[in-house]
Amino acid sequence: MDLHLSGKVAVVTGASRGIGLAVVQALAAEGATVVAGARHVGDELAALAHTAPVRATELDLSTADGPARLVAEAVAAFGGIDILVNNVGAVRPRTGGFLSVSDEDWLTMWTVNLMAAVRTTRAALPHLLRRGAGSIVTVASANARLPDPMVIDYGAAKAGLLNFSKALSKEVGGRGIRMNTVSPGPVSTALWLAEGGVATTIAEAAGSTAADVAAGAAGASVTGRFSRPDEVAALVVYLAGDRSGNVTGADFVVDGGLIATL
Repeated sequence: MDLHLSGKVAVVTGASRGIGLAVVQALAAEGATVVAGARHVGDELAALAHTAPVRATELDLSTADGPARLVAEAVAAFGGIDILVNNVGAVRPRTGGFLSVSDEDWLTMWTVNLMAAVRTTRAALPHLLRRGAGSIVTVASANARLPDPMVIDYGAAKAGLLNFSKALSKEVGGRGIRMNTVSPGPVSTALWLAEGGVATTIAEAAGSTAADVAAGAAGASVTGRFSRPDEVAALVVYLAGDRSGNVTGADFVVDGGLIATL
């Protein structure tokens, strides 16, 4: 199915690995030109930039000016943008409980998981409005609706993303800009499965193994497995294109049935 993305210019944050890299790959495969921002470009994104219409940019999106610099580079290089994918994020399990989470911890999670998206959207929106059309897709988390004390600050920030996107969709929808969110459950990425990732951190605190922690997380879903990055990316890219032209202000959960409520 043609998603009508050929010739479009997309900006993707947190693009060097995991869901972000999968989104860049999927957008490029559909014919879009992608400006991919990440703190560290990494080998896979660098290689993709040599073989596909991808411009890899290394910058820190957690800084106040990083998001605007990324958008400015895309506009300078390609004359404007049509799509923004807010994907950058981070999580750190709080194995010491709520009282161990400092103000600095809260601000770090808030900055990376909420303010980076707010700032990138603020920078991109005037360019989308000038074109009178565009799509902003923001990657949130199942934890926005599934409160967990182990990720209390992360979940609160991701819940803020849902509210932010829904609220802004009402302001800009009549001007041709669609805003939607995608909320994954556990995904088979380095965030979860690499050394120092979620599974390892929880296992070390619980006296377990990373494999057991990951198996338990997978078993909590109806499907009994983690989602793959390409499965999340497929939905993001569908929402980015005009095949989903009357979809806005919506959140789409990709969690294998982990959330049991309506």
